[in-house]
Amino acid sequence: MAAYISVSALSHEGLVREHNEDSLTVGPWTLCATVTTNPQTLLFPLGPPCVVAVADGLGGHPGGEIASALVARELAVAGPALEDEETVRETLQTCNRAVYAAAAGDPGLAAMGTTVAGVVLLPGQAVTFNVGDSRVYRIDGDDLLRVSVDDSPPLPPGRRTTSLVTQTLGGSLGLTFVEPHVRTAPLAAGDRFLVCSDGLTDPVPEEELSGLLAGTDEDDERADGRAAFELWKAAIEAGGPDNITLALVRIGG
Repeated sequence: MAAYISVSALSHEGLVREHNEDSLTVGPWTLCATVTTNPQTLLFPLGPPCVVAVADGLGGHPGGEIASALVARELAVAGPALEDEETVRETLQTCNRAVYAAAAGDPGLAAMGTTVAGVVLLPGQAVTFNVGDSRVYRIDGDDLLRVSVDDSPPLPPGRRTTSLVTQTLGGSLGLTFVEPHVRTAPLAAGDRFLVCSDGLTDPVPEEELSGLLAGTDEDDERADGRAAFELWKAAIEAGGPDNITLALVRIGG
């Protein structure tokens, strides 16, 4: 059987926010500012570049859902051309300028912005990227390895999370240059990733996420759907303080 990409994903407003400001890109598809309570699973051939990304609109700023949807759609359109780190960086700069341009055209959207994190899957390699504090993890057996870099100030002792971010796409009144975190790693059948907004990682510690994913490494996308549901459930049971968007990615075949 030819190698393929399986993505099990969902997006939900949580229990506190009035609406969902997260957006999701899976290949050519986007899910913007909507709610899914059951994981959706999509399959793609491993060949042309395939991007899976989460954009989290900035809370406390106007138009967070507009900024995240704009970036999700830009990534979906650019996806087939994302062949290496350079094109990923260029596309994220394009996304940044697009958010500022959209805000400049509407005074009600001043300083809107979004974080973004994702992975571009190519034969033999994965290009991971992020701006802000949405995250990408590689799932290695029972271990969860963070490969994104949080753009946030240093945490004081005993503090696990923060709502502060030091760079985003958009998010200020004037165009600000961003320095995306982009890295390339080998990719092989059986490799798995978790891409998510901080609505999952803020309320649920990494060791709990790792425990929920333990034992789900069988080559079965149905297991990923169940695992995605359990991750969402853990965030809800922890109070669901923010929008929750996540995608479990598997290289099968």
